[in-house]
Formats: sequence, C-alpha cells, structure tokens
Amino acid sequence: MLGLEMTLPASLAADRDDEIAILRLTRPLKRNALDDETILGIESFFTSLPDDIGAVLLHGEGEHFSAGLDLGELKERDITQGIAHSGMWHRAFEKIQFGKVPVVAVLHGAVVGGGLELAAAAHIRVAEHSAYYALPEGSRGIYVGGGGSVRIPRLIGVARMMDMMLTGRIYSAEEGQAMGLSTYLVESGAGYAKGHELAKRIAGNTALTNFAVVQALPRIAEMDPASGYAVEALMSSIAQADGEAKARLKDFLEKRGPKVKPGS
Repeated sequence: MLGLEMTLPASLAADRDDEIAILRLTRPLKRNALDDETILGIESFFTSLPDDIGAVLLHGEGEHFSAGLDLGELKERDITQGIAHSGMWHRAFEKIQFGKVPVVAVLHGAVVGGGLELAAAAHIRVAEHSAYYALPEGSRGIYVGGGGSVRIPRLIGVARMMDMMLTGRIYSAEEGQAMGLSTYLVESGAGYAKGHELAKRIAGNTALTNFAVVQALPRIAEMDPASGYAVEALMSSIAQADGEAKARLKDFLEKRGPKVKPGS
C-alpha cells in the first residue's frame, strides 16, 4: 500500500490500496478518542481525496474503534463558542456522509459517544463481535454534538436513542446488528478483511452510480413521495445515459456481465 499525499495530524494515518483510500485512527492508548485536531484532520482527508479513489475504508488502531470525544476537549465555552465547536464536527462528518465516495467503517471495541456519531456518518458499517455501543453524554451533563441527533435516530429510532442517552444503556454488537447500528456482523479480527472486500466491490461500481447512492438516495428518502419519484426518475435517467453504464448493460445483455446469484 502507498501513502496518500496529504498532511494529517499524528492521530490519523492514510494509505491507499489501488482505488481504495484507507483512513486509520491512531490513538490506541486514548481508545482513539476524538480531539479537535483529529476532527479537522478527518475533514481535511475527505476534502482532499484524489479523483481516482472509489471508496474509503475507515477503522481504528488497537482494541477500539473510538471511545468518542476526548474529555480533554471539554473546555468552558460560552453558547456561541459551543455552537461553533459543534459546527466543526458537523462539517467534518458531512464530508463523510455527503462526500466524494462511499465510506465503509469497521467497528470493534468501543463505539461510544462521538465514535458512534462518526460511525453513523459512514455508508456501510461492519461490526466485529467485540463492538459495543453507548451514548454516555447524559451522565456527563452534556449532549451529543457531532450530528448524532440527526443520524442515529434514522438508524435505530428516537426511542432507543433516548434510552441510550437517559440511562447510559450499552448495546452489544449483536444487539446493534439487530437494530440497525451495523450492516454486517463478523467474528472479532475479521472486520478489516470484510470491510476491504466491500470497499473493493463498491469501488468497482460506476462513479456516477456511487454518487447517486451517496448524494441522492438519502435526500430522496426525506422528500414527500411525489418529489422523491421525480428526483429518482431524473437520477435514473442520468445514470443510464452514462457511457460506462451503457457499456456494462451491453455486456450484461450479451451475457458477458456477472449475474446476480446467492453468494456473489
């Protein structure tokens, strides 16, 4: 693997494997806690991705994905400063959710607080059996500030998020899979390989289809049905008119393309 030519803080490391960019959280002794420097580095990484990257694989070094906000960042701020600080997290995670390419996150160990907010911004989440989820902000007298109020209820519902924040409830990897926090569940130690496999498959799609899924699909889901149908029809026609899409459809019709079958 080759490094990517971008300047990142010591808390992050970036590599590439052909068309896959790999971003690693590298604060294992701090359980990959997220400080301001790391958040700004995440924003810089996703803003600076080369044009030939087709997918991103995000994972954490050591025993945990991320235990969330570095408590050293809990400084006294007035309301204006607090809004600005939360906005910094929002901008960074927006670059993941509505960025250039799909993102696969590999989750293990603690996926807690801001770490869960980070994971929720990814498009596909692969959890190992060691993963566990919590939102302990209520017991600390704070509130989620990295977009969790928006993204996490869309995955698990408002009631479950309320329970997590009010009671400090911890969900296991199996429970998280059942309620939608992860999209794949694998044995401990197998997450990276599964995540890489999925990222490679995603990167093999046409860029325009991936763009439509990342940019249009979540917005269509928020629209009223009539508007959603109209945008879907527009996006579908744009995607089908793409030259690469036409070539792939021709290959399929002439029995040169792969068929959909179980296990493929």
